[in-house]
Amino acid sequence: MTVINCAGKLLDLSSPVVMGILNITPDSFFDGGRYTTHISILQQAGKMIDEGAAIIDVGAASSRPGASFVSVEEEIQRIKPALKSLVNHFPETIFSIDSASPEAVRAAVGEGASIVNDISGGGVDDVMFKTVAALKTPYILMHIQGTPATMQKEPHYENATLEVLDYLIKRTGALRGLGVKDVIIDPGFGFGKNLAHNFELLSKLSVFQILDVPVLAGLSRKSMICQTLHISPSKALNGTTALNMLALQNGAKILRVHDVKEAVETVKLFSQYIFYNK
Repeated sequence: MTVINCAGKLLDLSSPVVMGILNITPDSFFDGGRYTTHISILQQAGKMIDEGAAIIDVGAASSRPGASFVSVEEEIQRIKPALKSLVNHFPETIFSIDSASPEAVRAAVGEGASIVNDISGGGVDDVMFKTVAALKTPYILMHIQGTPATMQKEPHYENATLEVLDYLIKRTGALRGLGVKDVIIDPGFGFGKNLAHNFELLSKLSVFQILDVPVLAGLSRKSMICQTLHISPSKALNGTTALNMLALQNGAKILRVHDVKEAVETVKLFSQYIFYNK
């Protein structure tokens, strides 16, 4: 059984769980601008918690392809009041901070966030790993090629699975060396990968269990769905559900999604399937 200690709250990952995405930004690729007021942030968090989210992932700086730079000061100004209110209203919920900034991470953990979700894998600021070690929080280590501004400009790999795996092995080792106990890995679907790379990684997702840490799959409404089906992100819920089931079959323990209800139902059906096929 894998149990992650989130500032005293224990997250049991022996069965898969759902992480709800709460973007408090004006420019995220799917829900930008929807949750920027105090009331809308609380309402959306409450909705996802009621639908069964085990974690709420709060982000105050967009990481969509071509995203504009947001200063650390602005990110902190967005994140601190939001997290303070969220933790106050939902004290039993686990909140993660979606940020590549050590300063923003420290501010968020100070307001009650208890997981760090870093899309840069520590690559934006080499102080991040030491910061996480000092804060003693679980850390979600994601692979990215390039930066959000450049990552989709002709990404290239000789062997996507092996290169992503090698990166995650090395970075996990570095985190362990600093004393970070709870590491979760994310292959980074859509972050410096083209359509072929994304589907290769999904088909080989079980390979990442070699690290013996939980695997997070962030497939929600992403370009691999939209490009394949020739639809916009607003039409990509059904495709998200289909790929989430494949991710679960290949060992994912956390589904990071915009649509919690559908993901929770997918996990329940998957768990029932596993139960009857022991």
